[in-house]
Amino acid sequence: MATSAARMTRARKQAKLPATLAELLRQLGDIPPERIALHAPPGRATEKHVIAALEAVDKRLYELVDGVLVEKAMGTRESLLASIIIQLLWNFVQKHDLGIVLGADGAMRLMPGLVRIPDVSFISWDRLPGRELPDAALAELSPELAVEVLSASNTKGEMERKLRDYFRAGVRLVWVIRPKTQTAEVYTSPEHVQAVAKNQSLDGGPVLPGFKLSLRQLFARTQGRRGKGKK
Repeated sequence: MATSAARMTRARKQAKLPATLAELLRQLGDIPPERIALHAPPGRATEKHVIAALEAVDKRLYELVDGVLVEKAMGTRESLLASIIIQLLWNFVQKHDLGIVLGADGAMRLMPGLVRIPDVSFISWDRLPGRELPDAALAELSPELAVEVLSASNTKGEMERKLRDYFRAGVRLVWVIRPKTQTAEVYTSPEHVQAVAKNQSLDGGPVLPGFKLSLRQLFARTQGRRGKGKK
């Protein structure tokens, strides 16, 4: 049986390195060029570069796609929304003893040569032998639920590719949160999507039965308590 390192090497050799920067950007989903890191030549970046960036003093979050380090896009408001979702998910998951919840620095090796970092992810005990997170700088995990809170530099092509990667790796449910419109989409496969309006709620479905999250309440929590203390 081939080792993970051997599979990773084979995957990098099989990946086609574009001849131009424009082709590379298209391959990665038309992302802005400033999100490509040059700690290693495009096409030759490895998990070691991802780990080094995570452990550096000026910690940086990079996903690894086709041997390219792609900086994770996340602004302050997106971080706040992700933090609220983490809190609510943790409350539910702990109450029902279902598993663990990771945040936006929870980088995971979805498969050899592919590292993704959902803004929020839920991993059930069934996917954690002994109910313990692997003691590794970059755990080989696939969450049941992945949450992406869109930032300005996230493109349609990038998100379409992420969805394919997630479901190919065994993710069962993806929530895409759109702060600009205060809406969301629920994916059960790259092709099956349900739009969630701002007056509706996200549903945990078979992944988190009984869990619901009102979008109106979620976005209201980012506004603070206006008028508190005024007469």
